[in-house]
Amino acid sequence: MSNFIKIANRKDIPEETGMAIDIEGKSIALFNISGNFYAIDNICKHRGGPLGEGSLEGKEVMCPWHGWQYDVTTGECLSSPSICQKKFDVKIEGDDILVDASND
Repeated sequence: MSNFIKIANRKDIPEETGMAIDIEGKSIALFNISGNFYAIDNICKHRGGPLGEGSLEGKEVMCPWHGWQYDVTTGECLSSPSICQKKFDVKIEGDDILVDASND
């Protein structure tokens, strides 16, 4: 079952940036790529770095701790392709950004 929760306003996250948001016991990294929003698990699978604070280039974010790279649109780890971050569904309602924080 979906559990969409408002996590930000479109104005909170400029294009080509990311941010970390903690909601319902989850740490989520939210990214704005050319006006499209993507959300993945914020905690890097390598050493637990905060991906929402990483550098974003195109659709790839680099963990600020050890440089592991992830595709924010799919959650795929480019540094170790057998690893994926959980991806969260995102929807926009007006200027509100909502993320499905369910465990499905």
